[in-house]
Parts: sequence; C-alpha cells; structure tokens
Amino acid sequence: MSSHSNLDTLYRQVIMDHYKNPRNRGELEDQTLHVNMNNPTCGDRIQLQLKVEDDKISDARFVGEGCSISLSSASMMTEIVKEKSVDDALELADIFSKMMLGQEYDDEKYDLGDIEALQGVTKFPARIKCATLAWKAMEKGLDEEEDN
Repeated sequence: MSSHSNLDTLYRQVIMDHYKNPRNRGELEDQTLHVNMNNPTCGDRIQLQLKVEDDKISDARFVGEGCSISLSSASMMTEIVKEKSVDDALELADIFSKMMLGQEYDDEKYDLGDIEALQGVTKFPARIKCATLAWKAMEKGLDEEEDN
C-alpha cells in the first residue's frame, strides 16, 4: 500500500469520527449570534451558534443535518475557532477556503489538526460546498456582527 492511500484512509477515518461523534453539536443557550445556512444542491442544513465576547469566540455549537463531509467539517470548525479572536477565526476561514480551492495558504500560524483531513475533498468539486457550509455560516455571522 502506498503512503498516499494510507493517508487517504487516515483522513477518511478522521472525517467519519467527526461525523459519528460530532464535537460541539447541540444548542448553545446564551449565543450572541446564530446563522442558518443550507446547501440546496444536496440538502445540507446547518444552524451555527456562536458566543462572541470581547471580540473572542468563547463558544461554538451547531445543529443540522447533511452528509458526512458537511457535518464533520462543522464539528472541526467549531473545535478550532473556540477561544480564537474574531479576526483569527475569519483568517482560518480564509485558509480553509484556499485549501478547498487548491490554492496556496499559510499553514505556519495555525495547527489545522483534523481539518487537514478535508483536503481530499478538493478532488470532488461537487462536495466543496458541503465542506465549506459551516465556514461560510461563521463568516456570514461574524461579518453581520461587525456591521452592527
């Protein structure tokens, strides 16, 4: 077995772990913003709830339904943005977007951890919207909060 297929297998296991055992799934009692988004082409739906205090995301939760890619991505995203500043969270969303588009991105500043498992999605253009749904919801919510 080549190391490439070993990596693909590992990545699939990471994605399925987040899908079967999602982190931060559920309602957030005292959220400061929530965003509903859906992907009409495949039926993925997410409601992202964030608690933002002093320009920092102190908590993040999601509820929704969809494919393994969209729900595992939401699980990974809510994990990595907790305790990050709004600017850092938006920067992470930009890095993730670049990763999904196969563009160069700076991976020095943040440990992307499990998120790197989603790199393989770039081989399946129709699934990129699944992977980015939760991230787009976060960007939309944070952008709207900054406008208020």
